[in-house]
Amino acid sequence: MAEFLTKSRARNIFYGGSIFFVVIFVGMTVQSHKYVVNTSTAGMALSEAVIHGKHVWEENSCINCHTLHGEGAYFAPEVGNVMTRWGVQDSPEDAFEMLKGWIESQPSGIEGRRQMPRYELSDEDIRGLSEFLRWADQTDTQGWPPNDAG
Repeated sequence: MAEFLTKSRARNIFYGGSIFFVVIFVGMTVQSHKYVVNTSTAGMALSEAVIHGKHVWEENSCINCHTLHGEGAYFAPEVGNVMTRWGVQDSPEDAFEMLKGWIESQPSGIEGRRQMPRYELSDEDIRGLSEFLRWADQTDTQGWPPNDAG
């Protein structure tokens, strides 16, 4: 004769299974938290200059033309690794000078070429933007986006 599942057995299975899965969930949450907290992708500290540069990036809507780590428009070049491409990723002063020269040379006046508008940025804004781009350049993107330029 077959045994039937009584109310008390069904309740015990429900509570036991619920407790089992709650313990599994808490364990996985703790493991994930340890992984996320101990695994940083930042290659340099998030300084006040980097934060200011992020604000300059947003205020001037740079992402409307440029991509940053594959996010944004594809009208202008990817800038997530621009400091490496320019060879100035390790020098804040060289990065500032290179970016300042680039911004001041825009538009280039070359016919038939997409050109960046001339932004009237202060040296402080350009320095912040160069630090933001250095920070983005040194972020470990785990190979994303694929970019042959460096």
